[in-house]
Amino acid sequence: MPNYYIWTIGCQMNKAESERLASLFEETGYQAIADVKQADIIVLNTCVVRQNAEDRAVHKLQNFKPLKKARPGMIIAVTGCWVESNTDRLKADFPFVDYFFKAGECPPWMDKDKWSQALPEKPQPATYVPIIHGCNNFCAYCVVPYRRGREKSRSMADIVCEVKELSSRGTKEVTLLGQNVDSYGHDLPEKPDLADLLTELNAIDGLCRIRFLTNHPKDMSRRLIETVARLDKVCKNITLPAQAGSNEILTAMRRGYTIENYKKLVSEIRSVIPNVGLVSDIIVGFPSETEAQFQQTVDLLTELRFDAVHLAAYSPRPGTIAAREMADDVPEDEKKRRLKMLESLQEKILTEINADLKGKIVEILVEGKQKGKWFGRTGTDKLVFFTDNVNYTGKLVNLRIDQTSPWSLQGTTKY
Repeated sequence: MPNYYIWTIGCQMNKAESERLASLFEETGYQAIADVKQADIIVLNTCVVRQNAEDRAVHKLQNFKPLKKARPGMIIAVTGCWVESNTDRLKADFPFVDYFFKAGECPPWMDKDKWSQALPEKPQPATYVPIIHGCNNFCAYCVVPYRRGREKSRSMADIVCEVKELSSRGTKEVTLLGQNVDSYGHDLPEKPDLADLLTELNAIDGLCRIRFLTNHPKDMSRRLIETVARLDKVCKNITLPAQAGSNEILTAMRRGYTIENYKKLVSEIRSVIPNVGLVSDIIVGFPSETEAQFQQTVDLLTELRFDAVHLAAYSPRPGTIAAREMADDVPEDEKKRRLKMLESLQEKILTEINADLKGKIVEILVEGKQKGKWFGRTGTDKLVFFTDNVNYTGKLVNLRIDQTSPWSLQGTTKY
């Protein structure tokens, strides 16, 4: 039986697309293999949002060159945001690669209709479901609109049908994906929005939880916030990237809101959805960011106390507005210092937030095992581990939290 190997890096959208690719391989008689040296088809699903991700993808691909030389019949394909519309440069630099195809597109050797309808044959308890592809925002630092194109929503009927099918196969939780989920539906004839979609999905039998990401602060509506509060299956967990605490930097980033707008939105969310888990993204060292402007980001994290913050140092992305028009003038050592400072601050904040959960009873959806322990996440996206001899995969379990740390919790079913 022929086999395949898929390597994935980057966002949840990449992971969702890799799941669907794996499903198509299985459907056509291929089986997954752990030893890449024995694979008949290798697919790299790449990311270029940060330089580090691109470097890892290039390094991984170079490792496959001798495999291709030893086994010329092996097929190597590359997809993801590293692949531009014009692949001439990539073909010249990596002549041993058989196929390059853009993120989200059907692989050249597969049927397009089957690709659009592909679902994981053996879905995990928690599964990703893309609802809108591409992005119209063109933030100064971001390469995504250039690689994934403009926003294109899937029809609500298709999404509902897919989630029903996933639920019938055992999926208990879906995470709706989009570069900006708040734009969902604006390009469809009926003009549904994310609140409409959440309401439809909330009624699906067998489905226990619904999540969605990522939101854009300039587009998130009061109606959506109230819908999240009202629907019992929608997790009270919202990802709302701030990116910076300085209005000058936000303007340079072309984010479309002020920090005052952002704080007002956070206050509104917390007033309508008590105990909501809030997640943010921050970029340090954006071009021209001064120490005073960075301090405003420190102040923002100190004041708002997020449940998680995804931190990154700015790296120029070819083709973006920032790369074309702005000098990368914050020294690398300074970027690292600022990043480390925020990491330490966020660790302190999370230590305090999570300590308040000790002794509390929480509900998690068990996703599987890691190093002999069951793991799952609360509705607010806290990672929890516990030990038990019973098979809990895919089940909702109540646990008492006995130990806390900044990054995860330890619980027990016996309380």
